[in-house]
Amino acid sequence: MKNIFLSFLFSALMLSANAQKNTIIITTAYGKVTMELFDNTPKHRDNMLKLVKEKFYDGTLFHRVIPEFMIQGGDPDSKNAKKDQMLGNGDVGYRVDAEINDVNFHQYGALAAARDNNPNKSSSGCQFYIVVGKKFTDEQLDQLSQRSGRTFTPAQREVYKTIGGTPHLDGNYTVYGQVTSGMDVVEKIIDAKRNQHDRPYDDQVIIKMRKKKFLGMF
Repeated sequence: MKNIFLSFLFSALMLSANAQKNTIIITTAYGKVTMELFDNTPKHRDNMLKLVKEKFYDGTLFHRVIPEFMIQGGDPDSKNAKKDQMLGNGDVGYRVDAEINDVNFHQYGALAAARDNNPNKSSSGCQFYIVVGKKFTDEQLDQLSQRSGRTFTPAQREVYKTIGGTPHLDGNYTVYGQVTSGMDVVEKIIDAKRNQHDRPYDDQVIIKMRKKKFLGMF
């Protein structure tokens, strides 16, 4: 019995470690945002982990914020950018292959990859957005399904109706993570006053991004 219990405890610890090894923490002036990166999008997961390890995002901005939609960041040109500088075109010189699936969707707090209009729907190598969105009705979701040919599961419908998101983006952008805490911080950023290009007048700085350290029992 003791051996069974120890085996169960070890398995539980390993599952916890695996869950936390792909957890990213964004530090901002308003507080911290914690995000889990999904294992079913390994190319996007590993790319973000690489950039975080290189401290690529430190000092960059959330350069585009749109209420009831999303906040976008990761443009390397935003680091030390002038107040009137147009942002959003900076990149790292490569794209990440699309990993769009029927499981990950644009619910409130979803982490997804920005991209240009390339036909393969490949993602920017560094720019990302966090979904805020809004709530939708069954009728609105039916209309979106008819236009896109994409079916929402009952669980996804319930989330979009009760919590919200941006369902019209499903199938077009890779969702590769989810905010697990700190959406109050995201809400403060998205409420920042902004110019006609949706850039906040006051810089919304990503002070740092780090992978969460797992502190186990052994």
